Amino acid sequence: MTDLSDIHAVQPREPRLPDPARVRRLRDDAEAIEAAHALAAVFRDGASARDRERRLPWAELDLWSESGLGGITVPRAHGGAEVSYVTLADVFAIISAADASLGQIPQNHFGLLGVLREAGTEAQKRRIYAEVLAGQRLGNAGPERRSAGSRTVLDGTTRLRRTSQGLRLSGTRYYSTGALFAHRIPTRALDDDDRPVQVWVPRNAAGLTVVDDWSSFGQRTTASGTVVFEHVSIQPDDVLPLWQLADKPGLYGANSQLIQAAIDLGIAQAAFDDAVAFVRDHARPWIDSGLARASDDPHLIADVGRLAIDIEGARAVLREAALVLDEIATQPVSAESSGRASVAVAEAKVLTTEAALHASEKLFELAGSSATRAKHNLDRHWRNARTHTLHDPVRWKLHLIGNYQLNNALPRRHSWN
Repeated sequence: MTDLSDIHAVQPREPRLPDPARVRRLRDDAEAIEAAHALAAVFRDGASARDRERRLPWAELDLWSESGLGGITVPRAHGGAEVSYVTLADVFAIISAADASLGQIPQNHFGLLGVLREAGTEAQKRRIYAEVLAGQRLGNAGPERRSAGSRTVLDGTTRLRRTSQGLRLSGTRYYSTGALFAHRIPTRALDDDDRPVQVWVPRNAAGLTVVDDWSSFGQRTTASGTVVFEHVSIQPDDVLPLWQLADKPGLYGANSQLIQAAIDLGIAQAAFDDAVAFVRDHARPWIDSGLARASDDPHLIADVGRLAIDIEGARAVLREAALVLDEIATQPVSAESSGRASVAVAEAKVLTTEAALHASEKLFELAGSSATRAKHNLDRHWRNARTHTLHDPVRWKLHLIGNYQLNNALPRRHSWN
């Protein structure tokens, strides 16, 4: 594995292709978990500084590629580990607890692989799986900003048109997490028949521009900025028919949401760990407590216990949701089982959202006013939690769950369910 000290001085504007000889081929779930812990140990050092300075994690993502984690959901028939959904969630929680931005950057990579698995041809799968197993990264060009032609995240004006020179893609996309660091940048577009398609654009395509204009107060190094396509030439075999998925039960939406929930769980765990460490090492006991150490304060002890239960409860429900997906994936997916998967993941998403927000705020109440000093940068946990949990609103998760329970209503099929 490459030493970070060899490459930290280099800040390339475009991702370099990994050396396939350095990319590990992971074989099973145990190796995936081992690799995640090894990366987390590296990513944890410097996470605060990267956030404070907004230093983009090019070197860390080279290590990610070399670790082989990018290929863990590739089917075994194509040479991948095809890990369980339980393991996939664990990997994201482990990485996100070390650095929430590095946890989020690969989210679209795996979401896109989920779409490929359900909508791609066998030839497309062979080609793209091979790229991924060689360490290449995927980064989605996200939704368009609100306009007359883009009222929701599923609407847009990005078009893939047939021309006398072949297929051409034009449009501007935002919230493009991972695109700056990616070797392919898939995006959603409408074809000439107004059907949604997914176009898998190579990063070096002429007419493609990635703009690092992400300025959120949280998840600061995800580079979730703008992608512009200006009459980009597209090969027909780089187009997936998204419109077919609307009528086909599947797990690509639940897969995507499981990852989002796991990222939030990781943020909650990071905030909890820093709160406990600060109380042990720095906090002073209250003057009326008569105690020598803050960690002996019965009120603090009870609050830490309550917070630990909330996080472990969220972790348990996330694991149960992943087990539901693993069970459903063993059989042909029906409308009913697809809906059950979305509901299970929505339940986990509600709890991990609450855990991340609560833990990152409670940290300061437990640790005291000295924890607010800028040098500690502990506010990054709340900033990360508040930013990432806005990805899809919990109020609609609650509606999805309640509508399913009350009215047997199946959730709509898209990447946010």
